[in-house]
This record gives sequence, structure tokens and C-alpha cells, in this order.
Amino acid sequence: MNQAVKTQFDALSKSLARHLKRYFAAIAGTVIALMLGFSSFFTTELGYTYVVQDTLFGTIRVFTEPGVHLKVPFFSNVYTYNQAMTLNFGNQESGEVIRATRQLNEVEVQFADTYTASIPATFRFKLSADPERIVAMHREFRSYDNLIDSLLIKNAKNVTVVTATQYTGEEFFQGGLNKFKVQLEDQLQNGLYQTERRQVEVEQTDLAAVSSTNDDGDKLEHKVQLVWKNIILQDAAGQARRLANPLESYGIQVRQVTIGRPIPEHRLDELLVKKKDLVAKRITAIQAQETARAEAKTAQLEKEIEKARAIQDAQRAKELAVISKQKEVEMERQQAELERVRKEKEQAVALLEKQTQLEVATAERDIQKANAEAATYAAKAIREKGLAEAEVAKANLMAKQSARDIYMAEIQRDIARVMYPALKETQIQMPAYYVGDGSATPVNSLDVFTSLGAMDHLKQSLQTAERTR
Repeated sequence: MNQAVKTQFDALSKSLARHLKRYFAAIAGTVIALMLGFSSFFTTELGYTYVVQDTLFGTIRVFTEPGVHLKVPFFSNVYTYNQAMTLNFGNQESGEVIRATRQLNEVEVQFADTYTASIPATFRFKLSADPERIVAMHREFRSYDNLIDSLLIKNAKNVTVVTATQYTGEEFFQGGLNKFKVQLEDQLQNGLYQTERRQVEVEQTDLAAVSSTNDDGDKLEHKVQLVWKNIILQDAAGQARRLANPLESYGIQVRQVTIGRPIPEHRLDELLVKKKDLVAKRITAIQAQETARAEAKTAQLEKEIEKARAIQDAQRAKELAVISKQKEVEMERQQAELERVRKEKEQAVALLEKQTQLEVATAERDIQKANAEAATYAAKAIREKGLAEAEVAKANLMAKQSARDIYMAEIQRDIARVMYPALKETQIQMPAYYVGDGSATPVNSLDVFTSLGAMDHLKQSLQTAERTR
């Protein structure tokens, strides 16, 4: 019995072991598959440059845009570089630290006159988008941190220190900061200037040495010193000669350089403060002198103005008197001229009136003469007309006398033309009266008809009067 149970337990144990091995194998396969799956691709983000190194096939790829990319699992290394980076050497804005890739201390520089200072500055760089330059940069530095520490930081500090040697401390802090920034950015982007160390004369203000003749330790004095400075060399075209720029071979660009408030060393700061006080006192004294000089000049100018004003008033009074006399003379001359013109006008008017009267008389004479001539001509015309009409009447009369019968016949014809139409409806009755004078002379027809017409008219008038009664 015990043997059978033991046999069953062993068989169950072996079956369980086989199942566990299969389970763990499945889990291990799943884990390996997931690892292979996640290791076969990677994602890229905006603002970063990715260098993918394939150790199995020996290839290098560069990605600068966001996306999803494949890679060989376990045999590919992905290196990430920021496309833009900021190095802040102690520069602050409103007391707040600027957000940067690296936060560093101020750059310690030494000027040509051995004074030192701390210069806070911020440098912003941008990587190239050229894959070949990115690969060359990666071969040289192999990581992003090594690129910043070995190239960008060292180069920025080196250019800042070298640029400072081209200035004296006083020159830098008395208006040379802006030029320093321009030269710093130019050399950082295009390469350092080739310089030659020379001694130059520099006019400076320094603390006077304490001696038997000077017991004031704060006294300042102006003096000319020989200072070693790095002088920029120029080519034949007048352009600055340059050294090789280590950033150019990798295509790294300098996008921005900002300078904070530099901090001079104690001796230089004390010298600048005393010089500032001395300059302020000197300016005050000069201003006082200028004010006194200006006041004296103003008083002199006021006197000259008063003198010129008095001269001008006298000259003006003289000119006014002359003008007044000239006005009187001119008025008298104009009055005489006016009187002369008036007389000439009166003479001209009288002459014109006489000429007008003469012309009127001449015109009337001409009119009368013309009227007389016209009357003569009219009388002659009337006489000629009368003579002509008399001749015509004489001729007619002569013609009538020579043809009396014809003329009488024509008269009878004309009377008939007038009378016969009037007697068209007239009835001739035996007259109740007789027309004649009782003589033997016969009465003509015209007298007869005239008498008949008159009697008939009288009769009608009587009848009308009777009807009205």
C-alpha cells in the first residue's frame, strides 16, 4: 500500500515538474520576446539630435526630427544631444538664476594692466543639422556631457580670457563693455584674432605714491604708463587675422552672448571709486568755472545788449525824424502835383467843352446845310414832278381832244359798268313826275336816273315814317 502511494506521488511530482518547466519556459520566452520587441525600435523627440551606432553592422545614423525608428536589438547604442544648449557663468537676472544646461561660476579674467575681474556671462550654442558634422562631432567627443565639458565650456572661457587681455581694467570698466561683448561674440563664432603682444602708452589715473612731498594716500594722479597689450593683427585688406575656430568643423553656431555686471577686484574697484569721486569734483569745479565764466559773459552781453539797444533807439529816433521830414516833403510834393493835375484837368475840360461846342455848331451847320440842300432838291423834285405830271396831263388832254368820241364812249362804258349791276332788279315804271327844266335842252340819262333814285329814296323814307307812327 505504501509502495503504491509512493509511486503515485513520484509520478505526480514528475508531472508537476514538467508543467513548471513549461510554464517558466513560456514566461522566459515571453520576457525575451518583449525585450527583443522593445529593443528593436526607439522614439525621437523635438529639440534633440540622436546618433544611433550599430555595432553589429558598423553603421551610424543621425535623427533630428521626432518619430519612431527601428534598430538592431542589443547591438545598437543611442546617444542623445540637445540641439540647443546654454552655459551660464554666474549670470543672473533680477536675482534669479537663469535656467541653463550648465550652471558655472563667473569667468575670472586678467586685463592688460594686470587688474583682474569676474565677468558673469551666458553663452547659447546650437548644433549643426548636417549629419556628417554630427557624426564627426560624435567620433570626437562620444557623449553630450563630454562635448559640453571638453569643448563648449573650455572654448567659451578661453575666448573670454583672451579677449580680456586686449583691454586695460580702466578701459573695460569705463565704457569698453559693449565693445568687449561684440568682440567676444565675434571671436567665439568666427575664431580668435591673431594678436601680437606690444607695449603701448596708456593714460591712466592711479593712486599717487606716498612720499616726502605727498602724505595723502588717497590722492590720484594722471600719468602715462607703458602697458603690454595684445594688438590685433590685420591682413592686406585691413581685416583681422584669425586662428582656427574649433566650433566651425562641427558646425556649432553661437546664437547668443549676454554679459552680466562685471565685478572688479578690490584694488581696481577702489581706484575706480576714487577716480569717480575725483572726476565728479573736477566736473563740479569745471561746472563752477563755466558757470562763473558764463555769468560774466552774460553780464557783458547784457551791457552790450543795453548799449546796442540805446544805439538802436537813437538810430530809430533819427530815422523816424528823417522819415517824418520825408513824409512832409512828400505830402507837399503830392499836394503840388495834385494842384497841377487839377488845373490841367480844368484846362483840358474847358478845351474839351469848347471843342464839343465847336463840333456841335459845325454839326448843326452841316445839318442845316444838308436840310437846305435837301429842301432844294425836294423842291426841284416836286417842280420836276409837277412839270412831268403837267406834261402827262397835257398829253392826256391832247389825246382826249384828238379822240373825243372815243373818250366819251369810254366814259359811257364805265358808267354802264357801275350802273347796270345796280339796276339789275329795278323795274321802270312810268314816272309820276317829270324831270326837266322846261327848256328845249334834253336831259341826259345820268340826271334822270339820279333823280329817280332820289325820289324813290324819299318815298321809302315817308313810308317808314308812317309805319312808325
